[in-house]
This record gives sequence, structure tokens and C-alpha cells, in this order.
Amino acid sequence: MKTQPNHRAVILGQYIIENKATVRAAASKFGISKSTVHKDVSERLPKVNPTLYAQVKDILEINKQERHIRGGMATKIKYRELAERRAKSQ
Repeated sequence: MKTQPNHRAVILGQYIIENKATVRAAASKFGISKSTVHKDVSERLPKVNPTLYAQVKDILEINKQERHIRGGMATKIKYRELAERRAKSQ
């Protein structure tokens, strides 16, 4: 995604709002690093579009509060699938 950083910040902000996306999901979608997404939406976006930043900030705060739950669910699924593979191979 080769665009001007300020324009990219707005595009990322809109994507995060429309999809309630995490920083990681936005980075993956646009093929850029998580650091770039975070810098764009936390440092550049407030200067370019404060209203959009406020909305993005709310979504990122919700994601931050829920991340321990997502991590726990991912671990649960990982070990369940591992157990199923072991059961099939025996």
C-alpha cells in the first residue's frame, strides 16, 4: 500500500471502523506491519481527522479489553485440534 502516510492513516481508520478490525487484521489486509498501522492510527490520524480518530480509538480500546479472551480461545482451539490429531493417528 504505497500512499501518502496521512491518506493511508485515514484509509486504515475507515477500515478499522467498518470492520471493527484489530490492528493485526488491518495490517494483514493492507500488507503492512502492525507497527505502521499503530503509528498511522495513533499519531497521524488525530492530526488529520480527529473525529475519525475518536471512533477508531473506541474500537481499539474494545479490542484491547477483549484480547485476553481471544488469546484464550485460540489456545483452547489449538489444543483441541492437537488432541483430535493424536486420537486419529492412534
